[in-house]
Amino acid sequence: MTVYNTITRNKEAFQPLHPPFVGMYVCGPTVYDDPHLGHAKSYVSFDVMIRFLRASGYRVRYVQNITDVGHLLGDRQDGEDRILKKARLEQLEPVEIAQKYERHFFRDMDALNCLRPDISCRATGHIPEMVELIQILLRKKVAYETKGNVYFDVKKFAEYGKLSGRRLEDLKEGVRVDVAEGKNHPFDFALWKKADADHLMQWSSPWGRGFPGWHLECSVMSMKYIGESIDIHGGGLDNQFPHHECEIAQSEAATGKPFVKYWLHNNMVTVDGQKMSKSIGNFVTIFDLLQKYRPMTLRFFILQGHYRSPQDFSDEALIAAQKGFDRMNRAVVSVRERIGENRNPPVEPDGLLLDLRNRFFERMDDDFDTAGALSVLFDLVKAANDAVSRQDPAVEFKKIAGLFSMLGETVLGFRFGEEGGKGGLDDSLMQVLILLRKKFRELKDWTSADLIRDELLRIGISLEDGKQGTKWKKNEQN
Repeated sequence: MTVYNTITRNKEAFQPLHPPFVGMYVCGPTVYDDPHLGHAKSYVSFDVMIRFLRASGYRVRYVQNITDVGHLLGDRQDGEDRILKKARLEQLEPVEIAQKYERHFFRDMDALNCLRPDISCRATGHIPEMVELIQILLRKKVAYETKGNVYFDVKKFAEYGKLSGRRLEDLKEGVRVDVAEGKNHPFDFALWKKADADHLMQWSSPWGRGFPGWHLECSVMSMKYIGESIDIHGGGLDNQFPHHECEIAQSEAATGKPFVKYWLHNNMVTVDGQKMSKSIGNFVTIFDLLQKYRPMTLRFFILQGHYRSPQDFSDEALIAAQKGFDRMNRAVVSVRERIGENRNPPVEPDGLLLDLRNRFFERMDDDFDTAGALSVLFDLVKAANDAVSRQDPAVEFKKIAGLFSMLGETVLGFRFGEEGGKGGLDDSLMQVLILLRKKFRELKDWTSADLIRDELLRIGISLEDGKQGTKWKKNEQN
């Protein structure tokens, strides 16, 4: 297995620190608003990595934080806390905002079939550990206190910039020309911020009442739950600088050890070539998308691209993804119908199917190439459809069904069968029409029942009546 390591800018053989254990930390959400499609790309991508590592025999501990304090507005992180700002807008307590949007985050991740982290940890639950790390940095004289604030002195860490490739002397203030009072250097970052008396989130510390800096939490929680050196740290490309750069500086300055062996960064979802972002206002939430599209459509759209490549959002792209997933889902359902209730028996593949499994793993071994893995799955779709047309013996369908389950569900995280068709406004409306048609048939009003069926067929939707009820599907030409 090879992975692209951002810090070395090369693909490298994956060799964990303590095999078969793999410690993986992924930056979680700042819970002040609903997650959007850009978040879906990030967390679906890392979800597939975790699934594949486990399928490859590794024992993975997946840690993900919840930022519920300290993520400040502005490029230099000198502005207002995002959660406090939202709390004022919605006239709620900050903890209500954080817990509300944490629930929304997991609601949407569950819908997309993302595995829950083994450890989901809130920043506010780790204030003592953050204070302890700051004290270590102060003792080592790589941090300094001024008027109740504590800053990391970037000039004291010679390798600052090694992840992003930026040199300290080349960094500019950007749009901000002012430097926070008491800072030695414009890019010194806050470890602890002094809180005003009316600040709603503040804790006691050796430097007075205040709250932790955003970068601090990820160092503290990854080291607490995985170790001072971890195998994989993941996150969005936009977190590479300054967030991940600052994590490296404070962690390695404190321990004297390499912080992360492999840095993995996913690229962005774009709209007309521009990054999807709440600050720009060009984002669309996962919840809103799920009113129009099924969850597996979004997952399929994301996995069509490589995690390190940008993806441009459009309704046309999602419609195409929906057709692609529906084609795959129909093949799976067709195979499962031929083996009855025992859908996924453990039958070892051979011949063509063994070759497909090996090719799938080869593509995923190459830096989690989900687009290549999907192309192999569509070769399996073709094999499945050929087997159906030839009316192959039951054992072949069991092998095909087992392979769909392993590759498509266990590794790529799709829900096939009835689950694959659930969700979205289309399905909700169809269920209403199916129920209405059923009522007409019970009343022996065949004319009205047939009218629903015929009008749906006219717009390209077929109804299929069976022992398990009525199912619907969009015809291929539509």
